[in-house]
Parts: sequence; structure tokens; C-alpha cells
Amino acid sequence: MMLDSLTYLLERVFMLAHFNIFSLIPSEKEKLENCCEASTRVLQRGDLLEVPRTLFTHFGIYLGDNKVAHLIPDIMPVLTSDARQIQKMVTNKRLLLGVLCKKATVRVDFVEDFAYGSPILINSMDHSMKERPLANEEVAGRAEMLIDKVPYSLMWNNCEHFVTYCRYGSAVSLQTEKFLEFLKSIIRDQRSVLLTAFLGLVSIGCVGIAPATTLPALLIPFTLWMAS
Repeated sequence: MMLDSLTYLLERVFMLAHFNIFSLIPSEKEKLENCCEASTRVLQRGDLLEVPRTLFTHFGIYLGDNKVAHLIPDIMPVLTSDARQIQKMVTNKRLLLGVLCKKATVRVDFVEDFAYGSPILINSMDHSMKERPLANEEVAGRAEMLIDKVPYSLMWNNCEHFVTYCRYGSAVSLQTEKFLEFLKSIIRDQRSVLLTAFLGLVSIGCVGIAPATTLPALLIPFTLWMAS
């Protein structure tokens, strides 16, 4: 039950953290105008690939020979050393459990498996980053050197950090930065703090929550208030 609840919570966080509403300018429409789709141009080694997945926008580095290196959360390497099991496509459940355990791999998959049926945008971040792209061969070489099991953090070490380090020499996540700015705006909005306090009091008085939860219910909105 606890695992199901955590999985559900992570799904919601992923959807918030990477939903298009939090994407940094340029917008999706502008991205399509300023970059190429894989179907309209031949991929080159070192290209940065971007695809919308079920829960998030995913990034990878094209290595050539129809293969992509990408960082993805995955619980399977923790559970088994069977390379055949590990190399199978990472399902959403494997991914979410990897997030919970903070385990990920930089792995190589075929472009079709990486895209998972979604359209591929090529080098769209070149228009958003301040740094100029490195030479394509250096980009691909950096990605290949990082292929291995790695720690994972949704905020500080995700797939976008991986590709920006490889292509621009600086590990950043524009989506994460935008999401954090959104959270800050919520904290600064005293209306959300008052709403949190109100809901906490209602849950204590009407839903039958134990008295031991009263302090956290009051402390959380108080902390948000102090931080605003």
C-alpha cells in the first residue's frame, strides 16, 4: 500500500515537474519551428534528442548506428545482474521504482526504443542554452564515457543534466529550474499558505486524524508562511 502511494505521488511529481506548462521558453510550438524532427533530417553523432514520454520529457545523445545514450532511472540493476533483463525496455514501473531508490543508468538503446513512439526533436536546446554546443564528436565521447550505473536525483541529476553536460559542458536542467521557480511562487503566495492551514485544520477536525498529526498540520503552513 505504501509503495503504491509513493508510486502515485512520484507520477504526479513527474507530471508537474516536466509538464509543458513549466517548460522554459521557447514553447513547444517555437521548438518545432526552430529545430528539426528526426523524420525530416539525418541524425548526426552528437545530436541532442528530445522526446515527450508518458510522465516526462526525455533526453538523449545520438551515438550513431541508430543508437542513443540516455540517463534513465531504473530499479532493475539493483534487483539482478542478468544483462538480458536489464537491457529490456525500461517500463514506467521500473522507472518510478528507480526514482524512489535514487538509482539510474546511462544506457544505450535503439532510437525507436528511446522514442517510445513519440516524435523526436533534434538539438532544440541549442536555442535555450547560453553555452554554445561542443563539437559533435566530443559530445558523443562524453556520453559514451558516462555509460554505467549512476545515482539519480529528480532535481539535481536527471536525463536533462546528462545531455546538457555532454553537449554544452554544463549540467543544468531548464525544466527543473522552471519548476522550482513555480514552487517558489506558490510559497510566496500567502493565499496558498492560508489554504494549506485551512485544509490542515479541516482534516484534523472533520476527518478524524489523530491528535499526533496536529503539530505537523500546523507546522507546515507556518513554515511556508515564514518562508514567504
